[in-house]
Amino acid sequence: MSPADATPVASDDANTAIAKLIERARDAMEAYENHDQTRIDEAVTALAWAIYKPERAEELAKLAVKDTGLGNVESKIIKNTRKTFGTLRDLMRAKTTGVIEQDAGSGLVKYAKPVGIVAAVCPSTNPAATPVNKAMMALKGGNAVVIAPSPAGYSTTLKTVQYMREALQRTGHPSDLVQILPAPVSKALTQALMEQSDLVVCTGSQNNVKRAYSSGSVAIGVGAGNVPVVIDSTADLDDAAEKICASKTFDNATSCSSENALIILDDVYEDAITALGRVGAYRTSDTEREKIREQLWIDGNLSRHLIARDAHVFADVVGLPANAQNASMFLVEEEFDPQSGFADEKLSLVLTVYRARDFDHATELVNAILNVKGKGHSCGIHTNNADHPKRLAEEIDTVRVLVNQAHTFGNGGSFKNALPFTLSMGCGTWAGNSISENLNYRHFINITHLVTEVDEDKPKEEDLFGEYHAKYGTD
Repeated sequence: MSPADATPVASDDANTAIAKLIERARDAMEAYENHDQTRIDEAVTALAWAIYKPERAEELAKLAVKDTGLGNVESKIIKNTRKTFGTLRDLMRAKTTGVIEQDAGSGLVKYAKPVGIVAAVCPSTNPAATPVNKAMMALKGGNAVVIAPSPAGYSTTLKTVQYMREALQRTGHPSDLVQILPAPVSKALTQALMEQSDLVVCTGSQNNVKRAYSSGSVAIGVGAGNVPVVIDSTADLDDAAEKICASKTFDNATSCSSENALIILDDVYEDAITALGRVGAYRTSDTEREKIREQLWIDGNLSRHLIARDAHVFADVVGLPANAQNASMFLVEEEFDPQSGFADEKLSLVLTVYRARDFDHATELVNAILNVKGKGHSCGIHTNNADHPKRLAEEIDTVRVLVNQAHTFGNGGSFKNALPFTLSMGCGTWAGNSISENLNYRHFINITHLVTEVDEDKPKEEDLFGEYHAKYGTD
């Protein structure tokens, strides 16, 4: 797809322009050899290589930072490669066409089939990695995908789509299996795409997620991040500090899985702050905290001059001292206040720190923070106490609880945990989402159940009601 292909005919309204893309996508699906698992896997691998190839990963990372001004090149190279490699690993281990499961004992056979045309709404934070991630999953299910990019990252996503289309052509697959909205991207075009597609998969602003769910099409959306992480009395403080720093500073905290708050137990509070200082964290004073508050939010909204910026840029704009410009991140300490912006997602190298009296208080703070924003998304803990993570899992309304991990690198899948690799985290009904797991290939297939009779499996009434009757009678 050339830039010329991306320009709509002036007389076409949004619905007509999208109808043409949908028709091309359906034609591509008809020609796609999606009954052949080998050919499906070749298509998926082709898409992965389109961004994983070292020079491509670097080119698209540089273009993304140039386009959006968000994050940094080194991190985006890692994101383009690590997420793609991990997702490819997951997809190559799955069967997604024909019989995918059968059980002679139950008489049940399951057949996987495509869901149809997928509308993939993608954010400005990952204008290359997310489109490829979603396209790989969509094609793994035998589908075609039309990508709705963020306007800010359009040229990056367009280049990424061009590379994916070239890869499909090279391997003998229809290039229209992957398409992109024409420029200029608008809400009207994105809305029309969501309404005309068979499945909407939306990652990005909560406004887009709400529009996806109200589009009339089947939709999968994700929740907002605002990750609180506990450091308890048993934690390895240096290990925790190193992982928190690596996670928080990755791509300048653009990830929804980036730590936004630390909750440190009182008896290790100062030692933990010292450990964070050893990895470059700058502990702000009360006065400096207020300087950050005044400039990080403009009329209640996060300032684009400060979000996802390098530390030296942030420190300079805010007016922090020279030694702060070499910091890895900025620690802001305060008492919990749900009205404070520091209790919310900050999309910057600012990390709010709270002191907890004990673990009960820490658990209360995790809940309170997630009630401000991020409910359902995730939380984490650094600990050597096996009971504390279990308590968080039992008591917190969240999909993921990460233990002793760098949150950004573990939440969306890791080679050291069992979560599927993804760039889209479902947050359950707590966040108004239809899924409570990481987006993965299973969300891109329909399943037909072939059902045959087996020996009768009907218990006696006594087996089901006996205990109840013995305790409560038969009235």
